[in-house]
Amino acid sequence: MTLRPSHPHPARRGPRIGVLGSYGGFNIGDEAILTCVLSCLRARRPDARLVVLSRNAEHTRAHHPDADEVVPWERVSRNHVLDVLPGLDLLVLGGGGILYDGEARRYLRLVRAAQTRRVPTFAYAVGAGPLTDAEDREAVRTVLAEMDDVVVRDEESRLVLEEVGLEREVAVTADPALLLAPEPFTGAMMRDEGIPSGTRLVGMSVREPGRAAEKLDEGDYHALLADVADFLVRRLDARVVFLPMERHDVRHAHAVLSHMTAPDQGRILHGDYSPGQVLGFMRHLDVAVGMRLHFVIFAALTGVPVLPLPYSGKVFDFARRLGAPALVGVAREQAGLLLAEVDRLWDEYPQRRDDLADRMTELSASARRTCERCGSLLDRIAAAREPGGAPAAGAGTAAPGTAGGAPLGEEPYRAEPRPLNA
Repeated sequence: MTLRPSHPHPARRGPRIGVLGSYGGFNIGDEAILTCVLSCLRARRPDARLVVLSRNAEHTRAHHPDADEVVPWERVSRNHVLDVLPGLDLLVLGGGGILYDGEARRYLRLVRAAQTRRVPTFAYAVGAGPLTDAEDREAVRTVLAEMDDVVVRDEESRLVLEEVGLEREVAVTADPALLLAPEPFTGAMMRDEGIPSGTRLVGMSVREPGRAAEKLDEGDYHALLADVADFLVRRLDARVVFLPMERHDVRHAHAVLSHMTAPDQGRILHGDYSPGQVLGFMRHLDVAVGMRLHFVIFAALTGVPVLPLPYSGKVFDFARRLGAPALVGVAREQAGLLLAEVDRLWDEYPQRRDDLADRMTELSASARRTCERCGSLLDRIAAAREPGGAPAAGAGTAAPGTAGGAPLGEEPYRAEPRPLNA
């Protein structure tokens, strides 16, 4: 992987906007978010030079043509990344769930470095929690307090930031991926996946426990989801298709299949698809049951009856906003309740279809408000840079010879009174 940023598009003479997040092909939900963030920025500023700070620059260059530059920020020299920041007019953090234990401080060190270089910063519908680590909590409390605008994607995240001790206005909107446009998932693609036509299809999403879902018991939830899959095979005379939203999901899908009494009725989607194509695949489903937040979002976007399986606050919050059953977790002792909810979901969906459509319209409108807030900040930045304009957002009142409070030429991490340590 080259360590040099790709060259900006020669025709782009507008603001240079950095976008920082968990990008690089690790998670379809994060890639959907990046697609929507770039689309928003391009719509608001067609002449902008969009710079993506990616965990896998090669993947981002190949899959996101809206990006004019891609800069790797993992496993590279820190100076290489810091050199990019002073040329930015705005650094956008997120969106997605990146403010959680073990990860928050990594992203926020770059945000803090931008702030010390007097670069305005914007939190784009980020997700927060769990946050119990003292260093991550301090990073969130300190850095977000100095951002020009902070927008979170759900009420759960706002409450997490409040509990951490952040004292500032925090806007609540919705996940950026709610604005994703579907792409065709053709009959030929279905045949390549070995999925027969003319049969009912149930989509399922499973995930690894991981830091965001540490309380999941693998054996329990594998067996529970196998019970659900078998029930739907019998109840609907259906095939079950597992959609891996991350590469680790494949192993857990195989584990669920191994617990099923009818594993021959199950398939795992194996192709490498864009977020828009995965969204397009959802149109082939008759019902969806899943754990991953963006699987649930994609199903709801296409009007498929969906039962979220909350393993964390972000899924529970979205289920509540969707009007879905308020299940409290994924545990084997809940098998009877879960099967009853699946059965009711199928029976009652015709009566709930209009309500779901209304809720999704409202959620999509909320997601658009994040773009509008970011556009308003860009307008203020542009106005401030006109002759006689007010100080630019993020510029602060630094003394001469300083950059956002740090002496010019001095390492910003050491210059901070409360440094963020890796």
